[in-house]
This record gives sequence, C-alpha cells and structure tokens, in this order.
Amino acid sequence: MKKVIFMCLSIVLTMTLLAACGSGTTNKGGTDTGSADTGGKKKFAIIFKNTGNPYGEKEMEGYKNAIEELGHEAILKAPDQPTAEAQIQMIEELISQKVNAIAMVGNDPDALQPALKKAMDQGIKVLSLDSAVNAKSRMVHVNQADPERIGRVQVQAISDMIGGSGQIAILSATSQATNQNTWIEWMKKELEDPKYKDIELVKVAYGDDLRDKSVSETEALLKSYPNLKGIIAPTTVGIAAAGKVLTDKGLKGKVHLTGLGLPSEMAEYIESGVCEWMYLWNPIDVGYLAGYAADALVSGTITGKVGDKLKAARLGDKEVVQDGDGTQIMLGDPYKFDAANIAEWKAVY
Repeated sequence: MKKVIFMCLSIVLTMTLLAACGSGTTNKGGTDTGSADTGGKKKFAIIFKNTGNPYGEKEMEGYKNAIEELGHEAILKAPDQPTAEAQIQMIEELISQKVNAIAMVGNDPDALQPALKKAMDQGIKVLSLDSAVNAKSRMVHVNQADPERIGRVQVQAISDMIGGSGQIAILSATSQATNQNTWIEWMKKELEDPKYKDIELVKVAYGDDLRDKSVSETEALLKSYPNLKGIIAPTTVGIAAAGKVLTDKGLKGKVHLTGLGLPSEMAEYIESGVCEWMYLWNPIDVGYLAGYAADALVSGTITGKVGDKLKAARLGDKEVVQDGDGTQIMLGDPYKFDAANIAEWKAVY
C-alpha cells in the first residue's frame, strides 16, 4: 500500500513540475512592452488629430488594414477637438494598456513630448505620420510627400490660375500643425521668386480643420479682401469648405481655389470648375505605410536610423532618410487631380 501511495505522489509531483515549466511567458518577435506576451495579438494604436475628419478616417483605415494584415490588433483613437491636451490624455490611456506601438498624428510638435517620451521609456515604439511630432518624441516619421514639393506646387498652381497677378490667401488647419506650417514656409519661399512679383499673399487664416470655422474664415477673407483672386487651402477640410463658399456666392472664375483635398469631397467643385485642380496623396497609403513601419519597429527590423529598410507589402520597399534632427520614411510625390481624372478617383477615396 505504501508503495502505491509513493508512486501516486511521484506522478503528481512530476505533473506539477511539468505544468510549472510550461507556464512561463514568451515574447514572440517583438520588444517587451512591460506586459506578458503569451503569443496573442500585439496592440498597435494610432491617434489622429480629431474626429469627423474624412481624411483622418481614411488614414486610420489604411493603418488598420496594414496592422490586421500583419496579424495584430489595431486601436484607432481621435479626440473630439484637435488639441494637444486631448491627445496627451489618449497617450496616457494607451500607456496604461501597454500597447506595443503608438502612431501619432500630432496636433502640436512639442507639447506631446513628455507623454510620448514616457511611452518610449516604457518600451512602446512611437512614430509619427502626416503631422510630425519633434524628433525627440518619436523614432521615425512617415511623410506623405516631399514637403518642399507640396508647398511649391500649390503656389505654382494658383499662379497659373490667376495669371500670375493678384492677391492670394492661405486657408490652413491649426496654427500649430507641423505639416501645414512646413508647407506654408515652402509656399513663401516659392513666392520669393521674381516671377511672382505681382502676386501678394495677404493673409494666412486658420480654420482649425473644423468645417464651420473654415467656412467662416473663407467668408472673412472674401469680405476683408474684396480683390482677392485666389485661395490655397492645404487641408482637406479647408479646401472643401472654401469650395462650398465660392459655389454659394457664385464666385467661380473670380476667386480661384487650389490646395490639398479628398477627391470624393472635391469632385463636384472640380467638375463645376470652382476648383480647376488640386493635389493630394492617398491617405489610405499614408496610414498603411505607418502600419508597416510600426510593425518593423516592434519586430526590430528597423530602429529608425538613416539607412534602415523595410518592406511595406503593396507599397514596395522603403528606406529611412534624414529629416532635420530626426528621420523619416517618404511615401511619394503629391498627385494632381483635375477634370480629366476626378471621376476615376472620387470613387476611391
């Protein structure tokens, strides 16, 4: 009897030891974020500027598509208002959730730094896309296109539209938006060329990427500058708002409009001639590239240094390049949308 009891105890002890050996956690293919990785899906978050922005919805859609292609979980977040304070609260929430990566579309280049640095200190991979945060707040930035080309091409467009002479204004998003401010600086540099000597930039207005405010700012420009001949709106919300105002006031051909817009929102204005042509890139592709960049950071394929290379599925191979004090991955050149191709693209995004 004692022998039987001893054998049973031995079996129980052996099974207990085996169970203990099998209960350890492993971290498969990624950097430890401070939580146990039991082989489940990693969490990849994106924070856009604000809700109700069609461009942002498409950008987050692209990010989600990439993350789910890679077998991970996508967390999409955006505050009601485009403020840094609201985004900081969301960053803190994501830190507490121990996500693996945060992709940031910044409402302010510097104000987010303490929160994003806290995230990185806890092992979370941080990158920005679209509207950059400063180099100390991120590992790499995903850029839609060459900022210089974006800025210069919009001035060239409005100059062609108004015949190289007259008053123009810029309707931007928020005054702190990194991408908007960079493009505007390049617009101003382009305007320094002597061939634009007869063009006067009278004002840079800010619609805060809110439809109603962008409408009000457009109306204020028209009232303050009755001789205004052209508006550049490097924001999808702003250009659509300006298109509506110019249409409602019957100003087609009198006040010209160009900038960066979503084909689906701008098709009616391009087809009517209120906006002869405009530019953009595919926001779905911007988000998609950011998703693959985030995965490459988490897996260790890239660290964000110059020369790093990653494969971005349908977008092909990409390389990390210098960007001021930081680094970036470039999507491509801005694309021109006009009456010849808008019908094709308005169904896409």
